Amino acid sequence: MAEIAPEADIPADAPIDVGAYIRTDRAGIASLNLAVENLHCGGCVRRIEDALAAKDAVTSARVNLTTRRLALQWRADQARAGELLGAVSALGYRLVPFDPELLRDGAAHEDQVLLRAMAVAGFAAANVMLLSVAVWAGEASGDMGPALRDLLHWISALVALPAVAYAGRPFFRSAWGALRLGVMNMDLPISLAVLLAAATSLHETINHGQHTYFDASVGLLFFLLIGRYLDRRARSKARSAAEQLLLLGAVAARVVGADGQVRALPIGAVNAGMTVRVAPGDRVPVDGCVSFGQGAVDASLISGESEPRSVKIGDWVHAGIMNLSHPLEVKVAAAGDDTLLAEIVRLTAAAEQGKAAYVRLADRAARIYAPAVHLLALAGFLGWWGLGGLDWQPALLIAVAVLIITCPCALGLAVPVVQVVASGLAMRQGILVKAGDGFERLAEVDTLVFDKTGTLTHGRPELVNGADIAAPVLARAASLAAGSRHPLCQALVRAAGPVVARSEAYEHPGMGMALGALRLGNRVWCGVDAASPGDGNSELWFHQPGQAKVRLAFRDQLKADAAAVIEKLQNAGWRIEIVSGDRPEVVAPLARQLKISQWRADCRPDEKVAHLRNLAQSGRKVAMIGDGVNDAPALAAAYASLSPARAADVAQAAADFVFQGEDLAPVAMALILARRVRRLILQNFSLALAYNVLAVPLALAGLVTPLFAAIAMSSSSLLVTLNALRLNGRGAQ
Repeated sequence: MAEIAPEADIPADAPIDVGAYIRTDRAGIASLNLAVENLHCGGCVRRIEDALAAKDAVTSARVNLTTRRLALQWRADQARAGELLGAVSALGYRLVPFDPELLRDGAAHEDQVLLRAMAVAGFAAANVMLLSVAVWAGEASGDMGPALRDLLHWISALVALPAVAYAGRPFFRSAWGALRLGVMNMDLPISLAVLLAAATSLHETINHGQHTYFDASVGLLFFLLIGRYLDRRARSKARSAAEQLLLLGAVAARVVGADGQVRALPIGAVNAGMTVRVAPGDRVPVDGCVSFGQGAVDASLISGESEPRSVKIGDWVHAGIMNLSHPLEVKVAAAGDDTLLAEIVRLTAAAEQGKAAYVRLADRAARIYAPAVHLLALAGFLGWWGLGGLDWQPALLIAVAVLIITCPCALGLAVPVVQVVASGLAMRQGILVKAGDGFERLAEVDTLVFDKTGTLTHGRPELVNGADIAAPVLARAASLAAGSRHPLCQALVRAAGPVVARSEAYEHPGMGMALGALRLGNRVWCGVDAASPGDGNSELWFHQPGQAKVRLAFRDQLKADAAAVIEKLQNAGWRIEIVSGDRPEVVAPLARQLKISQWRADCRPDEKVAHLRNLAQSGRKVAMIGDGVNDAPALAAAYASLSPARAADVAQAAADFVFQGEDLAPVAMALILARRVRRLILQNFSLALAYNVLAVPLALAGLVTPLFAAIAMSSSSLLVTLNALRLNGRGAQ
């Protein structure tokens, strides 16, 4: 049992009071989860992880960019939390206790800041561009005198300079933070170009110059703020699946005392050997054996089975399982962090933290790109000023032209603009994209692993032999079934149509419904030989005295387009597998029907995760498609994941994509669309690279003015945007 580390173990100079949040296991490994408030990019993640990895006591340090969570583990006897967290604070990052609600509030505030900055930049860019057009037109026609030109330049300055100061804050703060740490990021050349363009324009205005570049500075800010906001919105949709799972755990249990009295205790005070009472409709708060009562439970959390399972004295139940029928008493074997539900939470959290942040090509290029841009601009300035014989002002304009023309606007938009177009297209086809890099990862997938219940099938049993049963018999059986909440009884009522419930019918827990000599329930209770062979279908038996017993067979039906979609995916080259918690006799015929040779049954959540990891170790990139709570760890562990909209909340939280409707067609659409998205992203990178290869030498040669550089930069951004919009032409076809 993990214990809370005493607060005294935390030194006085710790960045925050974290004593209450540290847990230490029997092996002496301390664990701590904190939130990094000012986490911006993959570079931030890398710096924090590298700083902690340099500490000998640290065994694991992972930062999740989406949730901004730092998961830290270290040897408690070798280091204290204060010195480890101090290494992070020294980098300029602020650490706070991990609180998802507070983080979401903070993210919403940051989104509002970006929106306001975008609105200001857009307003300024539109107005300054109109003024610039007037200047260009007047200069071209020769009708504009110096006084009018100066007036329009001053009006542009009055509009642009406050807008740059306000809208540029997200970039200026990021660039200043990078400089304080002695590193460079992609916001640094953006900030330099914007500030130098604005400063040079102001100098030109004061000195009655012909050219100003206010439109370039505010236009650049407007384009980049759009990309940054859309990227943040895509990432903010992802919620931690582990957080959702925690909601299934109980905070208290109704403990039966030695005197028979029932009292509520916090779950932390419940120990092995106690007895807890579970009312109908409640979730079991502990792992243990049923010591009193019998009834039906929803065990889909563990097995993925859509049908309730009957339990009786001596049967094992797990925390998180829902009691559907009668009161139960459970003798506690494990509670709190020792339950299977807690283990599923740990699996899901570990999968989320263990999934390395997707490093985009732009991020990798930025490591070389940012310093190279500064060196080129400096070389251009020094070369023309010191060696070329130019005054400092024209030499500085050449440097500004280099900074503007090489600003990573097209490079920065190459990924977000394609993702935005693809996300809108996917939404129109019933697919919600939750992960900002979901398309990029999905495009690399070569293996698809499907859950069965609720994914390939509807997750709801239906009567399959109703046509073989006489209508009066079916109606009589349904009248008994109408008094039960059991899914098979409800399926029978749906198949029979409107019936009058027999209120005097009595439900025998784990057996069935009875009315006098009439019985509707399992085969043993209805007097059928238990050894007689089955066909893999679920069943109820209806017994009427003096008449033959009637078998009612139920099956979870395949989705209408499942066979066609699976065939299409197999023909396109994807390897298909089924991994299910259901019984082999149910999974096997379904796999044969879909012509899927690789399938597994009776898989627990940890076994699903282990199978996915084995596939990954063999070189496969796997997409998991599942809908149950028991699929959440596997969805989080997979390279990419998809879940239907009717899935459990936790499965949706773990998935990268959520698709609407009862059909599987959106899965194929998402996979095909992802490959097109990857091609367009690579094309955009190629366009951005080709633009820089052509434009930079011209700028260094002094053949490009800052005005032309701004036009070229804007044109490169427009080019990658138009290329991304081609996605709407063909969609996911």
